[in-house]
Amino acid sequence: MKKILLVEDDVFVRDIYSRELRKGDYEIVLAEDGQIGIDKATSEQFDLILLDIMLPKKTGIDVLRELRASPEPYKNTPVYLLTNLGQGSIIKQAVEIGAQGYLLKARFLPSQVLESIGKFFTDGPMKIDLKEFGLE
Repeated sequence: MKKILLVEDDVFVRDIYSRELRKGDYEIVLAEDGQIGIDKATSEQFDLILLDIMLPKKTGIDVLRELRASPEPYKNTPVYLLTNLGQGSIIKQAVEIGAQGYLLKARFLPSQVLESIGKFFTDGPMKIDLKEFGLE
């Protein structure tokens, strides 16, 4: 069973996504802020981390940066950002730091997020087209 860390501060959103992901037969571990997220991400092995950007204590970008600076094997854990922030500059920064995917909550139903995660595990990381956000 694949193990996913979901770092999301909104209780309602966290509940919706965790229930949907469990339908995909994934083991879900929850973190409600950036600090708890980095603590869990660097103490347990995960197959994927779903990371919000706007988080208390540490932003998702800070968590991603710390994760990439952490020791093996944690620094290589794949990360998909799952957020409502669609600014191109943030997306570009996240990709440069090492995010493998970027899912905008407003564009994806929870069932589509589940589908994207399934594709990640079968086909590998998504292709992030920065042109879609007006970037190269």
